[in-house]
Formats: sequence, C-alpha cells, structure tokens
Amino acid sequence: MSDALKSKALTDVEIFCDGACSGNPGPGGYGTILRCRGKEKELSGAAAETTNNRMELTGALEGLRQLTRPCRVTITTDSQYLVKGMTEWLSGWQRNGWKNSKKEPVLNKDLWEALVEAVKPHQVVWQWVRGHAGHAENERCDCLAREAISAMKNQN
Repeated sequence: MSDALKSKALTDVEIFCDGACSGNPGPGGYGTILRCRGKEKELSGAAAETTNNRMELTGALEGLRQLTRPCRVTITTDSQYLVKGMTEWLSGWQRNGWKNSKKEPVLNKDLWEALVEAVKPHQVVWQWVRGHAGHAENERCDCLAREAISAMKNQN
C-alpha cells in the first residue's frame, strides 16, 4: 500500500496535555485529553516529588500510551520544552549519546526515550500554544493536573 493510502487509513487523534508542579521540584501532576471521532477521554495523574518538565512529558506520554493502533496524532501543549525536545533537540541528543549542548547528561532521559518509542507507530505533529491564554483544552488539562496534585496531597 502506498504511503498516501496508508496515511488516509489512519485515524485522526488529538492529544492535549499539560503538566503542573506545586514547587519545582515538588508535588506534580499532569492532565491529558484525547479526542477521536467526536469522543473525548480525560486522563490525569500525580507524583509526590517531580518537576514541571517531567509532568509535561508524562502528559504526552500517557496520551500516546492510550493508542492501540497507528494513528495520525496532533499533540497540543504549552510546553516549549516538550515541543522543541521532540522536534529540534532529540536527534542531537541521540547523536551525542544523550548529552546536551553543554555536554551534560540530558535531563529526563527516561521519559524522552519512552516518548521516542511511543511515537514510532504514529504520524505525530507537535503543536505549541501559549499557556493560560484561554485555549479551552489547555486550560482543562491544567485544571486536571492541579486536581491530581490536590487529590494526591489529600491522600497523604
């Protein structure tokens, strides 16, 4: 089957994600919305001691992990760290043995490697939006992330 036909056969999925931290590092959470064929699914989770960047990556990763077959995916986030990491920095990090431009180990390597694996079966477009600027899905993801932090704190 030609690439054009394969592309048409793929299901379109939108993933919106955000991460939050109460202190950085500190308790953190992520919120993710998956949208496909007019249906939505919300995901969230929290970690007791983490960073905002880890939660941003986790939100995208958990969304991708929900997909059971190859899809055409648009991931929308307010994290330039996530977007630039996946679209600009990743190939250099891999080429340089997971060292950044300062020759230091790349932070969050475990999550970057998991994202690399998670995107492999899909056609992924990374889209940045300004945070806290009224983008409905981004605002909802932020709310989910903060609710996850609160719920975790209340359990302890």
